[in-house]
Amino acid sequence: MTDHGADTLVTADWVEDHLEEFQADDPEYRLVEINNPTVTADSEYTPYEEGHIPGATFFHWEEDLSDPVARDILDKESFEKLNGEAGITEDSTVVLYGGGRVPNWFALFGYWEYKYYGHKDVRIVDGGKTYWVENDYPLTTEVPEFTPQEYNARGPFENIRAYRSDVEQAIDSGVPLVDVRSPEEFTGEVIAPEGLQETAQRGGHIPGAKNVPTTSVLNDDGTFKSPDELRALYKEVGIEEDQSVITYCRVGERSSIEWYVLHELLGFDDVENYDGSWTEWGNTIRAPIETGDAE
Repeated sequence: MTDHGADTLVTADWVEDHLEEFQADDPEYRLVEINNPTVTADSEYTPYEEGHIPGATFFHWEEDLSDPVARDILDKESFEKLNGEAGITEDSTVVLYGGGRVPNWFALFGYWEYKYYGHKDVRIVDGGKTYWVENDYPLTTEVPEFTPQEYNARGPFENIRAYRSDVEQAIDSGVPLVDVRSPEEFTGEVIAPEGLQETAQRGGHIPGAKNVPTTSVLNDDGTFKSPDELRALYKEVGIEEDQSVITYCRVGERSSIEWYVLHELLGFDDVENYDGSWTEWGNTIRAPIETGDAE
């Protein structure tokens, strides 16, 4: 795996070396698996109940980290309650991982949500659950029980989140938009990956957006490419670190991966994740769209 020099990215070896701390009742270290099993049936995926990293708690992306009625992330009070009940405090070192059609697909949405609510020390396991399982690191079916804690969120910090109005302004001002979906979704050939229920009435992309598919930022083993390789990907579509950037996808989860790449691994100062993404934009009457390849 690549050494990124980023304290937000840890290796599987690092996690294995800290398994004792993750299993202790002391809330200093907490490990959380985040997945959405309903959309991973066709991927190389080991469900939490069939095996997870020892000490890991499970959060379901849709049921635990989202508000399905408002179609939004958790409000602050609910986020605090979720973490407190899991034995997590705002001072815990929280390490996230997950599977999915893309490694860490939903874990990185969780990472972005933790950062939105101001958690200081949250990290991602490079390669996610896929790497852990395929390289024969230890698994368990034992579900940990930790003493509940009080969790006090510092956020929300709106500077890492984009809303539809921000995207409208970005189009007018020329702020780069990174569409991280597949080329077929970007051109409008398909509206959503097969089998996923959150969709839109129209296909295409936001005007002016550049397509950098999520899979392009990862190595074959699911770990992140080197910083030089990552910078080259964005430079190829005209995006460099002195610019403000907005990432988006279908419902904000894949775009969290590239928000993480740009903001945390490459050090771009001003990166926002548009979590409304295509399910909002593609369903909005009179919102402008483009189809076909980027010009």
